Amino acid sequence: MAHIAVSNKVSVVVPVGGDSARRKSVFKTHNISFGDKSWAPVLALDLKSRNTSWRNQNIVCMSVQQVGRSKAAVSPLELDDARDPPLNIYKPKEPYTATIVSVERLVGPKAPGETCHIVIDHGGNVPYWEGQSYGVIPPGENPKKPGTPHNVRLYSIASTRYGDSFDGKTASLCVRRAVYYDPETGREDSSKNGICSNFLCNSKPGDKVKITGPAGKTMLLPEDDPNVTHIMIATGTGVAPYRGYLRRMFMESVPKFKFGGLAWLFLGVANTDSLLYDDEFSKYLHDYPDQFRYDKVLSREEKNKSGGKMYVQDKIEEYSDEIFKLLDSGAHIYFCGLKGMMPGIQETLKRVAERRGESWTEKLSKLKKNKQWHVEVY
Repeated sequence: MAHIAVSNKVSVVVPVGGDSARRKSVFKTHNISFGDKSWAPVLALDLKSRNTSWRNQNIVCMSVQQVGRSKAAVSPLELDDARDPPLNIYKPKEPYTATIVSVERLVGPKAPGETCHIVIDHGGNVPYWEGQSYGVIPPGENPKKPGTPHNVRLYSIASTRYGDSFDGKTASLCVRRAVYYDPETGREDSSKNGICSNFLCNSKPGDKVKITGPAGKTMLLPEDDPNVTHIMIATGTGVAPYRGYLRRMFMESVPKFKFGGLAWLFLGVANTDSLLYDDEFSKYLHDYPDQFRYDKVLSREEKNKSGGKMYVQDKIEEYSDEIFKLLDSGAHIYFCGLKGMMPGIQETLKRVAERRGESWTEKLSKLKKNKQWHVEVY
């Protein structure tokens, strides 16, 4: 349980660990949200010498304020000093052994599949920037190459460089459990399930995990202009890097980064129960209505103008004139998620451009040349 003193009001005890329903109930009752409070960083837990489970630890949050739109203090601020992003500090042949802090289911019972938020303690030894990825090597042998480890699986990091605990020692991953069902019988075939995703989603606090990286420069958040617009388009777990962006923009107090622009998120999922980090994003929308826009796309609950399922490209077309104007003004646009999302999006953008009397080929070339176009699909 975590003991939180709420500014001049009450001291409440908040459950820590997997019981998200109880935590949400406590936060709602006492009007508490981690998204808009300023507090000294959580007292560091010595995860390496843990003798009890994470859920039995007490976390003391200092000086939690009931002040709207205040932000969380972060440390060490030296993480913002580097001019270039860290790259491949740890490689597959010599990975870093990190520790699982927590694993929490993110989706509701009606979601088609399970997605988990996984916090990993790297002790500050594997620093990264927002938009980068970690590689994970699951335990066991590669069945195609006996005697060798499994191949590295890359996962976009879903936290800022300071981690969910704001101390620069953790990283978070957003992982969908890959389960294979036989098309003829409809039954699960565990022998064909995703090895790494199931390892991560089945992990317990204290378990060890081998990580590599960080990797990637395509999705780095440009910070040379703090007033620029960022248009973020995701399907499913592709929202991971955007969670890191948005926490940096709206949750953390970082002296060297003062965001003054617009962030616009399009998140496509199957249904309401499949929404990821919806509470966080809705809080930003409430606290920063002039700087954050949030459009949810629910393919199994909404219809497009033709009566078919609603997908992210339909929502893009709905706002296409505004999006094109923002791009013409220097906005960055990001795409992250399943690679199957891109053909429909590209077709939509081409159709919109032609309707506007523009060449999409030329426009796309210009966006890439100006480094406004960012794609990471899998």
